[in-house]
Amino acid sequence: MTDAFAAQPEGNEPYAFEEAALPALRLPGRVHVSANKYDAYDALMADLLIHAAQCVRQFGDFHLALSGGSTPMPFYEQLMTDPRARGFPWARTHLWMVDERCVPFDHEKSNWRQIGEILVEASDIPKNQVHPMQAYLPDADTRYEQELREALGWRERGHDRLDFVLLGMGDEGHTASLFPHSVAQDAKDRLVVFNRGSTVVPPDRLTMTYELLNASRFIAPLVLGANKAAMLARIAKKADDFHEIPILGISPLAGELKWFIDQDASAST
Repeated sequence: MTDAFAAQPEGNEPYAFEEAALPALRLPGRVHVSANKYDAYDALMADLLIHAAQCVRQFGDFHLALSGGSTPMPFYEQLMTDPRARGFPWARTHLWMVDERCVPFDHEKSNWRQIGEILVEASDIPKNQVHPMQAYLPDADTRYEQELREALGWRERGHDRLDFVLLGMGDEGHTASLFPHSVAQDAKDRLVVFNRGSTVVPPDRLTMTYELLNASRFIAPLVLGANKAAMLARIAKKADDFHEIPILGISPLAGELKWFIDQDASAST
């Protein structure tokens, strides 16, 4: 896959994009190291546009799963304001949540509250293609799993999976709401589960499982800032397992894993 805005959806003017000449890190999958967070957003947007266009051409739709937190919010804002992203196929996109806190949508800690305001209200995405997690409901896990199966079930077998998943990483290596030594890490034959317990940062969470995430076509961890450097250095040593560092459980079965990292985050590796 070429990292270039020149391969963006038809109808947009080509925009040349050059990767930063920075050393690669020894992490699982491919690694894109950018000089700063703004270049990382550009690189991520380029790949997102490429994959969205390709999936719409091949399948007629695009299934995108997003994470909350402070790191990706400026990227979501860029996606709505950058002229280079005007060709994004919102009308053909299904928008999913990777995880959510078990709080109402209007709660200050709701991931959906910010994502909905930034992306849904400002785009032409059809409301029936918007899939927030109603994590405050007691059966939210089975509800969301059924919603995923129904929406993806229209595709032929083997292509009934998420197309693009944007992940973050906590300082201790958690991703989605899969925390170190938490019960959700060992979920079997499930797509979505609640995650609770002493190792889960309150409040309780609803999260996609490794099984669902690792079946995805493209997984993009966005990891920025000097506070993430120590954990990336630890991951690069390959001395821990996924129970200790949950993001190590991300290993696509028939897809691609590509990290988007800035120079500050790579400083100690």
